[in-house]
Amino acid sequence: MDRISSPATRIEDGVFLGFVLIVSIAFAMVIEPFFAAILWGVIAAILFAPVNQALLQAMPRRRNSAAGLTLLLIVGLVIVPAIILSIALVQEATLFYGRVESGQINIPKMFEQFQASLPSWASAFLARLGITNFDAVREMLGSGIASSFRTLATQALAIGQSAFSFLVALSVMLYLTFFLLRDGALLAARFDAAAPMRTTYRRALMQQFVVVTRATIKGSIIVAIVQGLIGGVVFWALGLPGALLWGVLMGAFSLIPAVGTGLVWVPVAIYLFVTGAVVKGLILAFCGMFVIGMVDNILRPVLVGRDTRIPDYVVLITTLGGIDLFGFNGIVIGPVIAALFIATWNIVTRMRSGVDGLEGPLTEEPGQA
Repeated sequence: MDRISSPATRIEDGVFLGFVLIVSIAFAMVIEPFFAAILWGVIAAILFAPVNQALLQAMPRRRNSAAGLTLLLIVGLVIVPAIILSIALVQEATLFYGRVESGQINIPKMFEQFQASLPSWASAFLARLGITNFDAVREMLGSGIASSFRTLATQALAIGQSAFSFLVALSVMLYLTFFLLRDGALLAARFDAAAPMRTTYRRALMQQFVVVTRATIKGSIIVAIVQGLIGGVVFWALGLPGALLWGVLMGAFSLIPAVGTGLVWVPVAIYLFVTGAVVKGLILAFCGMFVIGMVDNILRPVLVGRDTRIPDYVVLITTLGGIDLFGFNGIVIGPVIAALFIATWNIVTRMRSGVDGLEGPLTEEPGQA
């Protein structure tokens, strides 16, 4: 006998849905301390899923072995180099700060040299702008940089003290990554069956999430690594202090579209020019424009192609907004949310237009066919 809808039944259904919502919120609160570990575990599983599938084809019915080998590959290619780089970066920053404190790197004196080397037209231009109190600027710049490196040294000590928390988060990430690699298809199928959404829309959004996440990692993180590596080598070859530190900064800034590594090498090149190191300034400017800058133009289209189809200005805004809200994790979260936002509103547009199918790309840049 079919169940007849009644006020009591509707109340029971409402209570159950409320209970589902409460339990879901409670679950989210429980796992919130490991949000970053879970996020990067999902990203690692998505990024290395093709490798895991290739291993499964080579060793069918051995899902544990395939997932374990893929996890070892992640540790060897990503985790170990990242830890080594972090340790070296902390040492470099501490050494640089020590040189600033000891006077080996005299920031106020460097600024004074910069001021003295300015041509008369530049000094007159700054005077017209009202920028004449160079002593105050020099003092503020010197104290600001010293304070920044003092903070960095303090944070390095805090990182050392919280090593246990880092190891716990890393263990959670690797543990989750293993099971996502092994059971990812099954978990995706369960989510697909449970999500209260039309099958066409649900699968389109899931596909968009995977595509955008993978494209963001390939198109941003790999390009950042290459640009930071090249930038650090150029700084080292020119004999500039803190080459590793500047290389990491260039890699970090390259994650920001439009401006990128120029935020680092352009001021340094200008300083080299005005302090008389014209040859070094020319070399740095050439490498910045035609080597470091071209990496993005060459590698990103090859790695990403037209997978995401998100306009550059949207990527810029959502990346900066994501970093502001979520810290380093926002580099991925921002563009992914943007892609899902565009995909969702394209679905709404097609629904209002009476189009039920979702064949073809969900997002499209203006001017692209």
